[in-house]
Amino acid sequence: MSLTGVQCDILLDILDKNNVKTQTLEALAKDICKKFDISDYFKVGTCIVMLLQNDFLPDSEQRLAAITLLYELYRGEPLANTPFASVFIHLLYPPEQHSTVGVPLLEYPGQLPRLSNAEKYFVVQLMSEVAKDVLLKKTASQIINSDFPTLTNMDFSALQLALAEKQSELPQISKSGIPVILSLPDKTPHSNEPDENSTRDVIKKLATGDNAPMNRIYKPEFVMLAPPLLNAQDEPTWLNPTTPKEHLVCYDTAMCLPDIASYEARQLMNKAAKTALSIPQQQQLLGELEKEPKLVYHVGLTPSKLPDLVENNPLIAIEILLKLMQSKQITEYFKVLVNMEMSLHSMEVVNRLTTSVDLPTAFVHLYISNCINTCETIKDKYMQNRLVRLVCVFLQSLIRNKIINVQELFIEVQAFCIEFSRIREAAALFRLLKQLENGELGAL
Repeated sequence: MSLTGVQCDILLDILDKNNVKTQTLEALAKDICKKFDISDYFKVGTCIVMLLQNDFLPDSEQRLAAITLLYELYRGEPLANTPFASVFIHLLYPPEQHSTVGVPLLEYPGQLPRLSNAEKYFVVQLMSEVAKDVLLKKTASQIINSDFPTLTNMDFSALQLALAEKQSELPQISKSGIPVILSLPDKTPHSNEPDENSTRDVIKKLATGDNAPMNRIYKPEFVMLAPPLLNAQDEPTWLNPTTPKEHLVCYDTAMCLPDIASYEARQLMNKAAKTALSIPQQQQLLGELEKEPKLVYHVGLTPSKLPDLVENNPLIAIEILLKLMQSKQITEYFKVLVNMEMSLHSMEVVNRLTTSVDLPTAFVHLYISNCINTCETIKDKYMQNRLVRLVCVFLQSLIRNKIINVQELFIEVQAFCIEFSRIREAAALFRLLKQLENGELGAL
């Protein structure tokens, strides 16, 4: 998984400081896509990251070009799905911004370079796809030397959450490794610039060959203490039993057997997020979750997968959410549920949850407001009438079961009923509101 000597020369020629100052970023991106096969993109991206980490691209124009090429290698794919998404997050949020005591952290070997405000502004525009094509028409020098507006904070929390989810799936030992290349640049000024040929030779030694250092990771060896010696005073007794009936050998028949039930549950959960499960499959999955309560934390469900599960298998979604009520992540699941597109299945899930557990009042109110807003903004009259009927029946159920205090939403719900008074269910909901207002349903 390393570049050949010829491929390394091609990449370094593209990132040559004279070349990046005269060629537009778009031309550089086309050049690298033309000279490398798709199968080589990961190796090229890994080499670019190594160049950035070890100060082999000292000019800001070279850094900007390298970052652009790293992004353009996987153009057209969601950034969270690319192998170098974390690089862009680290470029925008360097370690000193994570200090909890206000003291910047010291630089460490292999750290990505600090970006200027102009470079950060460009990276933000690149990641957010805002006027990206216009920026790529310019050279790196034009972008760095141009006036740029005040850098605004963009919301990349979704990307950071996706990366955190991927990181959590990695084994612990893979998070403990560090690159074998430890760059310790001399910070003292020198009168002579380093020889370009010698720098290129060093890069080729690091990036090429069957055992290229840029692909190697140093992982610590986990050494366990030897257990203490057993004081086997009765050893002769069990080595030479005199009464076999009192010394039976017992075997754990379940030892070393694969956890087939857990594996099948994860497989069914992955399928449930994509298509409706058959009744036997639903019963199997729910049965495994019932037998092992903690299995719900290991079946692979994340907040981002919840909308698909709700639409394809609402009954499964209800049972899993009920089992996750004590989880620290339940608030994240609520946020996704309240903001997903309104449908019969989503209302079914919310309705079942409200009758089974005490949901946060703010969550229920926000979901009702989202339903009302969806009904008011939809253009298709047929779908609008259908959704209004569903919402009215849903609200009547919440009111009659005393799930919500209708007084807190009275004005909003009443206006909704008046707007859609032509629909029978809306008129019935309006009459119910009036009866409550007049105290006619005090025993409800």
